Amino acid sequence: MTEETPGFEEKPDVPSGATPEDAEPKADSAAAAEESAPAGDTNQTAALVAQLDQARKALDERTADLQRLQAEFQNYRRRVERDRIAVKEIAVANLLTELLPVLDDIGRAREHGELVGGFKSVAESLETVAAKMGLQQFGKEGEPFDPTIHEALMHSYAPDVTETTCVAILQPGYRIGERTIRPARVAVAEPQPGAQAVKADEAEAGDDKESGGPDEG
Repeated sequence: MTEETPGFEEKPDVPSGATPEDAEPKADSAAAAEESAPAGDTNQTAALVAQLDQARKALDERTADLQRLQAEFQNYRRRVERDRIAVKEIAVANLLTELLPVLDDIGRAREHGELVGGFKSVAESLETVAAKMGLQQFGKEGEPFDPTIHEALMHSYAPDVTETTCVAILQPGYRIGERTIRPARVAVAEPQPGAQAVKADEAEAGDDKESGGPDEG
């Protein structure tokens, strides 16, 4: 029989140079790794969610910036187009304004029967070109006087008018679209003072005659 030496106990084999802690079972290390793994995954997920939120926020900001720039560009385009049209209208109006005296001469020549031959052809061509550029003539005898489009150069009274009326067109007016470049220069006539009262009395007398006169008591 083998005698056991008192005071000594059997211990697991430990590699040379290893510390006593290295002698603990490997199962403990594996269990600790399994316990720490879920915590690490949770932290990584939280970090990814935070990064995603930041990316979405940055995308929203860039989208808002793009929409703002697009709106500003559209406003700029509309403003440029509006200015371009305004400049064109002003240039056309200035050109046609310079031609108005020539058109007045053509009108007077037509009234006196002097618009004949080659002069007539040139005059009509000029009037056609002016009309294509949007020039419109206005002003007729007998129309009511409108101070926004008429300029009264002569004034008189007439018994046969019921309101201030253009009785003669001294110079026609011209407009381009809704823009008046020269008012029509006219002679106007107003109702004769007292004429309205006389006409009213005559109208009442006519009504009485048609009804057989006033009733007798």
